[in-house]
Amino acid sequence: MSKARRTRNNSMVHLEPAEVLAVLRAAKAKGAREWSMIVLAYKHGLRASEVCSIRMDDVDLKNGSIVVERLKGSLRTTQAMTEHRGEPLLNEVKALREWMRQRPDDGSDFLFVSQKGGRLDRSQFFRLFQSIAADAGLPPGKRHPHALKHSIASHLVSANMNLALVKQQLGHKSISSTMRYVTTSDQQASKAAASALMTVY
Repeated sequence: MSKARRTRNNSMVHLEPAEVLAVLRAAKAKGAREWSMIVLAYKHGLRASEVCSIRMDDVDLKNGSIVVERLKGSLRTTQAMTEHRGEPLLNEVKALREWMRQRPDDGSDFLFVSQKGGRLDRSQFFRLFQSIAADAGLPPGKRHPHALKHSIASHLVSANMNLALVKQQLGHKSISSTMRYVTTSDQQASKAAASALMTVY
């Protein structure tokens, strides 16, 4: 394997849960639009372009669902939006309700609009995330919105969520895309093997 290929494979930077909360806290302090964009990007594993492409009709706050149109050949999915009562910063329903109360009626059918009106551009979202991540104290290498997609994937896999369900949540067409986030240590393998053998003998 070439050095360049190895570099690409090891570049899936993700945030620790405490870092995700720090980013969401900084985003909420900046505004309801920023909070709702970032919490949606994290919980549904969205790219910057996918966040900016969400339309008003894609969101059903009454039934708590969102239609996700993914890029790069990924699946189109309809996913539940949760209030996550345990951690208020992860309450995407509340974040969206706050944004909808403030969202200017500029005639645009896109959910997230710029201050000048019309659809928010992915480059604007990128700059907003970088600024918010800096406010949250993240190191420069983690100030990229794509880190949110890697983060939710890593967190769900670490929580031992069924890989088929992780695949669906992330909109992956192939399970091999999901398997990139599966990492194990020798210690984890040994512990699992010992536990499995206990059921055999």
